[in-house]
Amino acid sequence: MLKDEYKVYEEKMKKSIDSVAADFASVRAGRANAGVLDRIMVDYYGSPTPIQQIAAISSPDPRALVISPWDSKALKSIEKAIQNSDLGINPQNDGRCIRLTFPQLTEERRKELVKQIHKYAEAGKVAVRNIRRDAMDNFKKQEKKSEITEDEMKQVEKDLQKLTDDSCKKLDELLAKKEKELMAV
Repeated sequence: MLKDEYKVYEEKMKKSIDSVAADFASVRAGRANAGVLDRIMVDYYGSPTPIQQIAAISSPDPRALVISPWDSKALKSIEKAIQNSDLGINPQNDGRCIRLTFPQLTEERRKELVKQIHKYAEAGKVAVRNIRRDAMDNFKKQEKKSEITEDEMKQVEKDLQKLTDDSCKKLDELLAKKEKELMAV
């Protein structure tokens, strides 16, 4: 019975890690990556729509992305959405597609991006710890109702702490990898 309840919290922690990994993917590391467009929503016929759903995205070279909308009427709204985003890149619209050219990152910009990913990682760790706290509260209620024994409760605490530590370690590994990628010239 306890194993089933662990699975729920384990899944939640895994989702937190996946969320941080997605945040990391949206931070550009000097080369063109379609992942930086994941969070940008385009006003497409009155509803916010991800760019990937209304256009093909290709990377003709390591420093450029080309966005080719399937509906030419969406060009202006895609261009506007990119300009309003925090990408910091000015799109070039040639009437058929939008070209994004990624400049070489400066040392100062790299340091800003590292700070940003540290914030993402810390937010992920806070989420993991909150999940642990919720789990502990749940198991303490069960102990009060005599649904689990004191010994089981001690084991639960140990297992949850290990799960939390493992999740935080995984986040640290992701952070170190992304930081190395950002600082590579």
